[in-house]
Amino acid sequence: MHFLTRYILKQIIVVTLFVATVLCFAIWLTQSLRLVDLIVNRGLPLSMFLFMASLLLPRFLTIVLPIAVFCATLFTYNRLTSDSELVVMRAAGLSQMKIARPGLIAGALVAGIMAFMNLYLLPASYREFKELQFAIRNDFSTILLQEGVFNTLGEGITVFIRERTAAGELRGILVHDSRSNKDQQVTMMAERGAIVQSNEGPRVILVNGNRQHVDSEKGDMSLLYFDRYVVEIGNAGGPNYARVRDPREKYLPALLFPGTTPNELHNLNRLIAEGHNRITTIILPVTYSLVGIAMLLFMPFSRRGQTTTIIAAVAIVALIAASQVGFHNLANRFPAAILGMYAVAILPLLIALYSLTGQPRKRVIPATAQSA
Repeated sequence: MHFLTRYILKQIIVVTLFVATVLCFAIWLTQSLRLVDLIVNRGLPLSMFLFMASLLLPRFLTIVLPIAVFCATLFTYNRLTSDSELVVMRAAGLSQMKIARPGLIAGALVAGIMAFMNLYLLPASYREFKELQFAIRNDFSTILLQEGVFNTLGEGITVFIRERTAAGELRGILVHDSRSNKDQQVTMMAERGAIVQSNEGPRVILVNGNRQHVDSEKGDMSLLYFDRYVVEIGNAGGPNYARVRDPREKYLPALLFPGTTPNELHNLNRLIAEGHNRITTIILPVTYSLVGIAMLLFMPFSRRGQTTTIIAAVAIVALIAASQVGFHNLANRFPAAILGMYAVAILPLLIALYSLTGQPRKRVIPATAQSA
């Protein structure tokens, strides 16, 4: 690799890492705040929160990386232009394509990372996140029992706890059970207890308490004191169905070639559109990089700066990104829009390559200026 290529490529990679880190951290911070409720209100451990938040990173990186490499190439080549380093490179005989090679390599490297994430890491991490989120929201364990709140664990059973210790022991427990017969409701109170898992589902173990039952027909109340009592929660209120996987949880073959289940047939267009979106977004880092480079190298040099050119490059890339999202959403209903997704990703890339094979535009000096 030519030393000038290494020189420019090193700068692009450093700026890309910096921009990607800043953008990814900002997005990750705002999105992970939605999980704070699991810590504050449901007692989820901090380690579990961090693990769930980390599972969202691949999803954010697929959005941030193409933008980061575009910003890095635009910043690096603009600095080279401002410092007249590109003028020296052209004077040394380097062609437009040789000057653009570091940006093309950087875009290709990011595209390789995007391919790994889109084909494996993104569906694997998002599937793990959704499975964990589903389990937390539907598993009746001590982690979901809020202190000082009447927790409804399903139709006909309510649990109240005054305090939950660090060891998982429950204190000041009240259980109201009306599952067997709404006219024969049972209320149990205990000094302490715990929730344990069994093959039949979770159970509430009560220690040192009483069981109160009122006969609605006779109006008599029976009171039973106990040292130990077990209440079967079973799968009360829990899901009795298989969770339907989101398209972002599926791997590429399952998206491009869906099965014949009712859910897959119902979401056939959405699955196929997601699969092609995974493929086209792999191309975007190269497209974004070359569009930025082509704009800076093809447009005439101005000692007043390249502000107009930079704004134009940003506008073009923003238009490409918006069109990509628009065609993706449209493809969820009309499969023909998939062609638009590929056109938006590939056509600007080909136009940028074509412009880089020519010579940079030269500024035309008006005749009045020459006479003056």
